Amino acid sequence: MKRAIQNKQNEIGTFIRRVTSNTFKTIIPNEMKTIIGILFITAAMMLTSCEGPIGPPGLPGDTFIGSVFEIQGDFLFENDYTLYYQFPQDFTVYESDVVLVYVLWEQADGLDVWRLLPQTVVLPEGVLQYNFDYTIADVQVFLEGTIDLGDLLDAEWKDQIFRIAVLPAEFANSKNVDIMDFNSIIKSPNLELNLNEKIDLNQLVK
Repeated sequence: MKRAIQNKQNEIGTFIRRVTSNTFKTIIPNEMKTIIGILFITAAMMLTSCEGPIGPPGLPGDTFIGSVFEIQGDFLFENDYTLYYQFPQDFTVYESDVVLVYVLWEQADGLDVWRLLPQTVVLPEGVLQYNFDYTIADVQVFLEGTIDLGDLLDAEWKDQIFRIAVLPAEFANSKNVDIMDFNSIIKSPNLELNLNEKIDLNQLVK
């Protein structure tokens, strides 16, 4: 009797092991597939959530800072036909900077036309030139030529307007800017330009 019961228990144990073995063979691969699928979906969602909206374009690689000072004055015998401008004490002109001066030559269709000095004018009486020189401390704009400067017309000596541009040499020498054209400078995307208020030199003298 005991032997019969033992045999029966052995049969039941064998059956359970077979069922369990077959169940694991079927269930484990399916569960693994499910887990891998969940992990894949989760990773994809994380990557998607990390990918935010596209930001604005950055600044150009080379961005420079420049300054422009505007002056107005009369060329007179008393000032030796020279307009003198001293840079502010809190402004620094470096040895590596380029200083350029533009004269307001005329207006065309309501727009200001600026020309880079020196500018030469050939008149019946002779040659007149607007020219300049500078140091790291000041700028002088002056008249010279073969003409008698005392015989100039009002439009040639009175209320003359100039813009003094202080620019980094690397920017001024760049192929992407035409220093002959003042508008090319102020519209350059690579330059942050500080425009200062116009100074009437005649008022300073008074």
